[in-house]
Amino acid sequence: MEFTPSELIQFNGTDPSKPIYVAIKGRVFDVTAGKSFYGPGGAYTAFSGKDASRALAKMSKNDEDVSASLDGLSDKEMGVLDDWEKKFEAKYPVVGRVVASS
Repeated sequence: MEFTPSELIQFNGTDPSKPIYVAIKGRVFDVTAGKSFYGPGGAYTAFSGKDASRALAKMSKNDEDVSASLDGLSDKEMGVLDDWEKKFEAKYPVVGRVVASS
């Protein structure tokens, strides 16, 4: 499945009838199994329904870092992001990818 950013935000955990999705490097993962982390009130709820690549790379939960942009990240930060991506791949199913809004 393909999701624009405005479609992805609908899977942020606020609607209990929908799964919770988080994207990393444009790949969308179903993190519903981690609802206690990604659902409302969870430690990583800011990532839900978004591409959180930059925030994961920077180990940040600041809203301004919750972005798909990889511009200006250091090699170390890119390595951290790769590690997060591997953790997500091992734990959560990939359900699609993020595409640009048309």
